[in-house]
Amino acid sequence: MNPTALMIMLLSLAIGTTMTLMSHHWLLAWIGLEINTLAIIPLMTKTPHPRAIEAATKYFLTQASASALILFSATMNAWKTGEWSITLLSDPYTITLSMALMMKLGLAPLHFWLPEVIQGIPLSTGLILSTWQKIAPMTLLLQISHLTDLKLLITVGLTSILIGGWGGINQTQLRKIMAFSSIGHLGWMVLILKFNPQLTLFNFLLYIMMTAAMFFSLMSISSTKISEISSSWPKSPILVTTMMLVLLSLAGLPPLTGFSPKLLIILELAKQNTLLLASVTMLASLLALFFYLRLTYVMILTLPPHIPPSSTHWRTTKNSPLTATMTTLALLIFPLSPTFMLIM
Repeated sequence: MNPTALMIMLLSLAIGTTMTLMSHHWLLAWIGLEINTLAIIPLMTKTPHPRAIEAATKYFLTQASASALILFSATMNAWKTGEWSITLLSDPYTITLSMALMMKLGLAPLHFWLPEVIQGIPLSTGLILSTWQKIAPMTLLLQISHLTDLKLLITVGLTSILIGGWGGINQTQLRKIMAFSSIGHLGWMVLILKFNPQLTLFNFLLYIMMTAAMFFSLMSISSTKISEISSSWPKSPILVTTMMLVLLSLAGLPPLTGFSPKLLIILELAKQNTLLLASVTMLASLLALFFYLRLTYVMILTLPPHIPPSSTHWRTTKNSPLTATMTTLALLIFPLSPTFMLIM
């Protein structure tokens, strides 16, 4: 892609998200979401492949439907209340706006577009779609969390955790695995949204760090399939080792960064006297733990002495400082979690 066009697209992404973050008015927030949607589509189709065109079309139709629902609900709410303020919603339209934002995020049962779209686009665009594109809708969802129905959030959250774990089990494509991982993590955030919005924000920030670290690592070794990861050890042993640790962090194993939000969410659910919900959530997360461990196991099988006898490193990778920084954050923030929670 032309560097000038790429810069314009990335600048538009930044402007769209910033506009939504700064707005108190539904119309301005909607405009920011639309700028975001239109800016990422050229990035999806920068390699003119049928899969990329199909992914961009699916993404556009889904996001356009969600945006239309947001605009329609906000207009009807303004007609009824006389206000366009984001935090002032009347009862029927809170549910429709929440569902539209969940559709933009890719939460179950409105998740069907996400794995197919991420599978059809490059890893760099998949990184943007899995992290930056979720900031604006998540911020709006946080702002209306006190008005959203608790039963709806619990249902969507549990469904997303189950779908995120179940859908990733039989996958061999790394981008689809990351898509189902995203669905599962967002389910944890939505589950706790009504009880503790600050904890949802903390979980979201850690999710962005861990997902970005994983995508940067995959981009460094140019892998999109499990079978390609299994031959990466001779090329970059240190990177493959840190990738295994990032996967375990995404799974939520202690003492890595990913354990922190899961621990705090379970403690918060226990504090709210919802022990049954906490137990079901932990059991549902075992499905996701299985496919993370399976990926790690595939990597371990390639460690010495199981690697091929040839010692020729025919495609050496260079690790960027950004990859190293995100990987460090994705692994070592757990001891600092209390400090971050106090700041937030």
